[in-house]
Amino acid sequence: MPLRISLFFLLPLLSASALSAQPQSSQSQAPADKIYLDVVVTRKSGPPISGLQQQDFTLLDNKAPQTISSFKALTATQAPMEILIVVDAVNIDFEKVAYVREELDKFLRGNGAHLAVPTSLAFFTDQGTQIQEGLTTDGNVLSDVLDKQTVSLRSIRRSSEYQASDRFNLSIQALHELAAREASRPGRKMILWISPGWPLLSGPSAVSFIDSKQEQQLFANVVDLSTQLLRAHITLYGIDPLGATESELRATYYETFLKGVKEPSHVLPANLALQVLAIQSGGLALNFNNDVASLLRQCLADTQAYYQISFDPPPASKRDEYHQLEIKVAKSDVTARTRQGYYSEPSPH
Repeated sequence: MPLRISLFFLLPLLSASALSAQPQSSQSQAPADKIYLDVVVTRKSGPPISGLQQQDFTLLDNKAPQTISSFKALTATQAPMEILIVVDAVNIDFEKVAYVREELDKFLRGNGAHLAVPTSLAFFTDQGTQIQEGLTTDGNVLSDVLDKQTVSLRSIRRSSEYQASDRFNLSIQALHELAAREASRPGRKMILWISPGWPLLSGPSAVSFIDSKQEQQLFANVVDLSTQLLRAHITLYGIDPLGATESELRATYYETFLKGVKEPSHVLPANLALQVLAIQSGGLALNFNNDVASLLRQCLADTQAYYQISFDPPPASKRDEYHQLEIKVAKSDVTARTRQGYYSEPSPH
């Protein structure tokens, strides 16, 4: 069935599933007194750039320059950091999961099975998310965990005629839960989610099927997830394992939704897409390459050199006020990648 027709029939059901899902915790509050940003600076190719100084950076909040209150140049060994690799067995075909496991095992056993950053694994299925307890830099240990993990055929397709909206709902729920878990842990976290992403549910006719109540519910989830990821110090990465077999339309359609949502009337389910959330958090959305082991290494390159910048956010004038962030570097041939925005609340005083 063509994408547009499929979405036409699926969207009305979201009022009873994904669109009605409430945020898992009350995160849509003002951020902490300071906002901390992890900034990776790169050229068009090659590893992250080290050796920059605070005076090389300009921070803009809604295009207005802000004073940088703290600055650190860091590597993975100089600050608390952890990696969580998620194997998505809900949004990947069962046959493809076996390939993902092979590629992940190749990554874990590469480089003498030494991992530069303490790492753990999570397995997302339609029965819930199983997370390995404890962190390790020994890839052999994680490879053994991977070998012992069984992923059964998913039942969601048999249990629901409308599996796309169910997969969307399960995926957002899982991300909420992982973010809540990571919020209690110190330091920077990187979640590497191996998946083509959950259904976007946002075809050209989608807006006709979303009423004002559903818009408010979707917008609340956008605000809540954005704030959860910020507070938990999480950078999200989407790794699409389908490679050249992925359709170009399916793999790039999310780009339409990368701009931060300012009002409920502007929101669609695709504003919660894995790729959108990843890029907005300062991470990457990688596709058209089924060398998953290589893509994992590309994500981890972000730990080699990065900069932690903090600033005091300006006061908000209304509830759930979106602030666009931009960092400029005083070098013409480089790009700074970091969180692209945040939501703020007026002071209660």
